[in-house]
Amino acid sequence: MIKFVHHTVWAFDAEWTPDPLAGRMLYNLDEDLTDAQVLAEMWKQGGATEENPTPYLKTALCRFISIAAVVRRQHQDGTITVTLMSLPEEVADTQAPYAKEDAVLSRFLQGVGEKKPQLVGYNSISADIKAMLQRGIIRGMHQPKFAHRPNKPWEGVDYFARGGDWHVDLKEVVSGWGQFTPSLHEMATLSGIPGKMDVAGDQVPQMWLDGRLADIVAYNEFDALTTYLLWLRMVHFSGHFDGATYQNEQNLVRALIEREGAQKPHLLAYLQQWERLTKMTTA
Repeated sequence: MIKFVHHTVWAFDAEWTPDPLAGRMLYNLDEDLTDAQVLAEMWKQGGATEENPTPYLKTALCRFISIAAVVRRQHQDGTITVTLMSLPEEVADTQAPYAKEDAVLSRFLQGVGEKKPQLVGYNSISADIKAMLQRGIIRGMHQPKFAHRPNKPWEGVDYFARGGDWHVDLKEVVSGWGQFTPSLHEMATLSGIPGKMDVAGDQVPQMWLDGRLADIVAYNEFDALTTYLLWLRMVHFSGHFDGATYQNEQNLVRALIEREGAQKPHLLAYLQQWERLTKMTTA
């Protein structure tokens, strides 16, 4: 199921939106069109209907807005630290250099390539990592450390081997057939972990057009926390953590949320929802 827990784990999630530049280039659109008008045409070309006006577009046509990760480190003395990483770190301006796709994506890929963590995601093999590869290539990035693959599985870290141990896609672990595969929201909520709260993924493009970068990053952080907590539960299920260790690992996340909550009040709302669901599952 899950073969090992590395001393460094990044449970991550990413948010993206249709890229206006991609729309202008692919469909030869007038440069005077607004970004909102370009996105409307992209959705039209992507098969929009009255029932589904914003269909899911190919990820190559989308730009990354935010990437968040819960970072777990086991130090040489055995102590565990849990931190929250969010890109971009500043959220005041969607047009600032730090909010550009190149800055967000290259920092994440460079960090993964240098730190070599065990990656954990939900639908990350088919979606997140493939989208990062597509956009990295499209943007002309140079990421040899991230892209490196060993000649043999036991000779190094490989993020691209399906069924490998360095990139754990929780969806693949629990997947069924088609409609029987649970979403992250379903799997988490039924486990007593917050799933989607006030925002859903299909709202992100409009939030981006409205300049609500802070709200997108907050939503991204929620999903990263949810992915990490679900990973903890699955690691406990698979025998890597006993009951006491699992409880301690959850306490570290609570401490993280309380610590960060002073500057990020939305995290305290996440904690409140977590406590409510926990009570329901233990009643």
